[in-house]
Amino acid sequence: MQQGLTDSVTLVLGGVRSGKSRYAQQLAERAVKVTFVATAEHRDDPEMRLKIDRHRADRPLAWTTVEEPLHLSAAIHAAASTSDAILVDCLTLYAANLLEACGGDELKLQSEISGLCEALKTAPCCIILVSNEVGSGVVPAYESGRKFRDLVGEINQRVAAVSNTVLLMVAGFPLALKGSVPKEIGS
Repeated sequence: MQQGLTDSVTLVLGGVRSGKSRYAQQLAERAVKVTFVATAEHRDDPEMRLKIDRHRADRPLAWTTVEEPLHLSAAIHAAASTSDAILVDCLTLYAANLLEACGGDELKLQSEISGLCEALKTAPCCIILVSNEVGSGVVPAYESGRKFRDLVGEINQRVAAVSNTVLLMVAGFPLALKGSVPKEIGS
């Protein structure tokens, strides 16, 4: 593992098609043993299925893939002792999954987010997380859309608070919001 990334947490934010997943993967490729934690579920969405298949094809074959839409803290704990790096893609889908699973149970939502943040703080390996920056867009017209946007924003803030590095991807280029951009990538 590249020196300086061990025991670190990096949050890679960006808009749709900003290059955030690609960049996060490049960061993770610096490690030998990588666990990829996928939060997306196939369901009956052909477009999502194509996106998942494309992401799978882009990942190195040696990586371990764990599909976990809800219990990220458990997935991180399980993979941390055998991985140099864990890549979680993405917190945006995780938020949607939480809203569906928890409904209006605010205590359950907060417990899951707190568990995730605690797992990030205690993991003995590098963790890279991907999420959409949703606060710069149009205010959703529906209450459910506003709840989703607010939850993603809250998760991003809480994860950023425990991260060593927070990067914002714009047109494929990383901007450091906290910490610094690794020199070998994106230079």
